[in-house]
Amino acid sequence: MDALNIIYLLSGILITATIPTIIIEYVVLVLLREPDKRVRYSSIVINLITNIAVNLSIIHFGYDTKNIVIGEILVFIVEALWYYWFIKDIKRAAMYSLICNAASFLIGWGVSLLL
Repeated sequence: MDALNIIYLLSGILITATIPTIIIEYVVLVLLREPDKRVRYSSIVINLITNIAVNLSIIHFGYDTKNIVIGEILVFIVEALWYYWFIKDIKRAAMYSLICNAASFLIGWGVSLLL
């Protein structure tokens, strides 16, 4: 794959997956009334990393249930650890990761069914 195709692929992932995920998960943290702006803003950074990585992995390994489940589990773990780094409460960090990722996954899945 040449550089132009990689840029095209990444721009498609950003537009269709990463940006909506960032918006959804940020809004979820606001709805959960997370008081620390660092946690809310850091969700943008971690989602840029995890969303692009999981989408590239699924493209590489194949779009099937097993790969999606493995990717989502890994994202949940990484993001829970990320939130823990800021809030030092593993239960709350895991809850944030689970709720944010469930919301963005289910909304994305629902939208994909409509298209």
